[in-house]
Amino acid sequence: MIEPAKKTTIPKSAQNIRRIAIMAVFLALSAVGALIKIPSPLGTVALDSAPGFFSALAFGSIEGCIVIAIGHLLTSAVVGFPLGIPMHLVIAIEMAVFALIYRLVNKKIGLIPAVIITSLLNGVVAAFSVFPIGGMGAVLGLMPFLLLGSVLNVAVSALAYKALKGSRLI
Repeated sequence: MIEPAKKTTIPKSAQNIRRIAIMAVFLALSAVGALIKIPSPLGTVALDSAPGFFSALAFGSIEGCIVIAIGHLLTSAVVGFPLGIPMHLVIAIEMAVFALIYRLVNKKIGLIPAVIITSLLNGVVAAFSVFPIGGMGAVLGLMPFLLLGSVLNVAVSALAYKALKGSRLI
């Protein structure tokens, strides 16, 4: 009689190493994206958050939150933290929350609503982060650039996720 093949489980330490390796790869992609700027008054709008948004969808909330937050900090560092380090830390946390929402909305109601909601959060709501520093003029001045960057980043992440979903890579 032939016995069924035993199901192998990956030890916890190997899972953690795999998780760290995945985050490292996507952090590297985020660093490259940080150098691809979308012209804006602040200079911090770039293609740095697509890897974080993708990581949130493909690998989990924690991975996505870490990649997107550090990605924002990398982009800000490249241009000298124009809003100051404390403000950019707040924005990094905000980005992490948006990545978490992106994942949750995708799971609950689908990818298209997740793309729309996240683009609006990251493009419109996030613009109000500069209100304490520059008032409504800064918010309105930054919003179109932030919205464009948000739509590009979220769309790239959604397209990549859609193309790779169901593959052995995810």
